[in-house]
Amino acid sequence: MLLRLRKMLAVCLALLLCAAVFFAVPFAASAAADGFVPVLRFVAASDTHVTGKGDVRTQRIANMLGKAYDVAAADPNHPALDAVLVVGDLTEDGTPEQFDAFRAAMEDGLQDGTRLLAVVAKNHDGYTQSRGDVRATCEALTGNGADFHAVLNGYHFIGVSASSDKNQHYDLGQLNWLNRQIAAAVKEDPNKPVFVMHHEPTVETVYGSFLFDGWGVPYFGAILRQYPQAVEICGHSHYPASDPRSVWQGAYTAINTGGLKNLEFTVDELRSYHPSDYYDVANCWIVEVNAQNDLRLRCIDVVSQTVLCEYILKNPADKANRDFTPAKRKAASKAPAFVADAALTAVPTEGGVKVTAPLAQSADGMPVILYRICAKNALGVPVAKGRTLAQYYRSDGADEVELTLSNLADGAYTLCVTAENAYGGQSEPLQTTVTVAGKKGLDHLLALIRQWFADLKDFFVHLFW
Repeated sequence: MLLRLRKMLAVCLALLLCAAVFFAVPFAASAAADGFVPVLRFVAASDTHVTGKGDVRTQRIANMLGKAYDVAAADPNHPALDAVLVVGDLTEDGTPEQFDAFRAAMEDGLQDGTRLLAVVAKNHDGYTQSRGDVRATCEALTGNGADFHAVLNGYHFIGVSASSDKNQHYDLGQLNWLNRQIAAAVKEDPNKPVFVMHHEPTVETVYGSFLFDGWGVPYFGAILRQYPQAVEICGHSHYPASDPRSVWQGAYTAINTGGLKNLEFTVDELRSYHPSDYYDVANCWIVEVNAQNDLRLRCIDVVSQTVLCEYILKNPADKANRDFTPAKRKAASKAPAFVADAALTAVPTEGGVKVTAPLAQSADGMPVILYRICAKNALGVPVAKGRTLAQYYRSDGADEVELTLSNLADGAYTLCVTAENAYGGQSEPLQTTVTVAGKKGLDHLLALIRQWFADLKDFFVHLFW
């Protein structure tokens, strides 16, 4: 009898212990079920372009840090923000007052245990002071060298600022130093990613770095291609981090940080394309690393403090893990589609038309980037075309899209609207018809010629600006 009682007590105690553990750590169970348990967390941002204390850009720094600390606090396994990376153009003009405003914003927002890792750029950070003075300012600001090698939770971070030589971005001594630092980090543990931060993207990698875009530089590619462990973090272009092309893999990995000042784009033949809301939006990344050295990237809409997209990159130190090559991303993409009952609304204007279309739906988790419109005449021949950028770079975009065409001749037209993703995949078109009261004959021809010259001027302005 006594033995049976002991057994019953033991079972009751075991059940109580299990219940206590279950109710004490419900979030830990949830995090384990998620499958990604961070051992390192940092913000990757750039182009804060601070103009003074209390400006909108320092407010965005506060938003960014607030969101990152919220993410950290919600994670019982790693409730820490280990670092904040700011990869150049900290200020608008590089004045001491602007650097002081940046410092104050960081001091106001950073909590104990978070390390600030920043580099300075040749352009905005170097507009006012000598480059040597700017590098010294950066060192005083962060407590690191302007070029630095730091280790956080066993992971290496290597930063390179613009050189002291005003005639170039980075000198040979810096590049040799960078090569040695990466080699040392890889020798210590070749199975871990090594984070390399500088301002400009390496040419022909992430969105905004291509020759036509005009923002890429050639300095780092030959070095980084030796190290599959390298994860290059760069800014400068202000192209949106939420664009799928902003994460690139080849011989190494590159990540574009977007920008806190504003965003811009290349659309077809227009580089540095600015939508009307481009100063109202800002992006950055929250990056996490787990014990398997996988990376989780969450793109943050800094204004609304919401997540725009999320990616998992398998341990990039293993060169077999290259799911984000342009070829693989394009192959994995699927054309967007309009819902079955979607319809266009067309309103004739003076010599043109305004069309309202519902938003198309992604078929692959990648955003719809662009909407295109085409007008066909009675013979079915395309006679005019236009486009509108989708608001995929913000969390509160409109729930429909407007497109316009102008300089249409008098007559009836069939209008076709298609949605397009980042890799050129296009939806089936929505169509409607409209009759336009436009110019006729010679008057219409002259209007087209004037528009052609205006478009040509815009092309060259954007090409060389």
